[in-house]
Amino acid sequence: MKKILAFGEILIRQQSVGTSFFEAENNFLSIYPGGSEANVATALAQMDNAVSYVSAFPENALSNEIIDILKKYGVDTAKTLFKGDRIGTYLLLSANGLSKGEVIYDRKYSSFSQLTRADIDIDDLLQDVDWLHWTALTPALNENLTLVMQQILQAAKERGIIISVDLNYRNKLWQYGVEPLEVMPTLISYCDVIMGNIWAANKMLGTQVDSNLDRYTSKETYMKAAQQSANEIFQKFTTCKHIAYTFRFMDNPTHNLFYGTYHTRENHTVSATHETNAVIDRIGSGDAFMAGFIHALRHKMTPQQIVDTATGAGFQKLFVKGDFGNGKID
Repeated sequence: MKKILAFGEILIRQQSVGTSFFEAENNFLSIYPGGSEANVATALAQMDNAVSYVSAFPENALSNEIIDILKKYGVDTAKTLFKGDRIGTYLLLSANGLSKGEVIYDRKYSSFSQLTRADIDIDDLLQDVDWLHWTALTPALNENLTLVMQQILQAAKERGIIISVDLNYRNKLWQYGVEPLEVMPTLISYCDVIMGNIWAANKMLGTQVDSNLDRYTSKETYMKAAQQSANEIFQKFTTCKHIAYTFRFMDNPTHNLFYGTYHTRENHTVSATHETNAVIDRIGSGDAFMAGFIHALRHKMTPQQIVDTATGAGFQKLFVKGDFGNGKID
């Protein structure tokens, strides 16, 4: 059976259980395995898709424990790469991880960040694969990984493998002297499926976005903006066939308003709006949306079913603690 391959960096999430990392009475951490591509892989596996996940790990007991967790979710880890001495981490400085701008990355010199093209056996990596998923987080790390990603994408395209990407934009990661617009268009030219939001598309692909759009902009206006953005991408990238955007707004740590749009060259579709004031964990909701999007496309659902499936999966992740979701679609 052909599999979906998710390729990207495994991470460890460290999160304060108090209001501060060093608060005397709450000097404890919650720790979870994660990383966008691993989140997508575990969600897809729980939706009963055949999934393989490839990252680079140091050879130690912690790596073995994370690999075992991935296996328990039903993810194939047989192609795991072993290199280097450490797993990258990210730290959330709030008790619930739901506030904006409170993330510290510690990913330099991680096993994954040190990968080069010589470390990748393309034939082995892409064997028995008919879908490749990656994210913009990989080329954000350094120039070598941009070259690695281009090598993999070119080989996947030559083999007729469907390629999907999440336009994850993290300005704190792009620190090696290039802007996303200098890197991403070349990589995106290989992709059949694009997911993100209208602001990430602007940063990475140069599409237009109205700077006056905000939390209180109407859904109808956002739908028009999404359609315009998607049409620009279709014009610039002839390989692209499917685009999905998320719209997620928060008024406080437990609130989330969530809907999505789905675009082809012929149709533009929007989901129902989901809203809650009982958020448990916002981390990974976009990855769950991506997993639902891939699942729906692979199962050849209708446009409305596609956007509803993706949005439902993303919304349900808001009620699951940790980076990995439960694969539930509502």
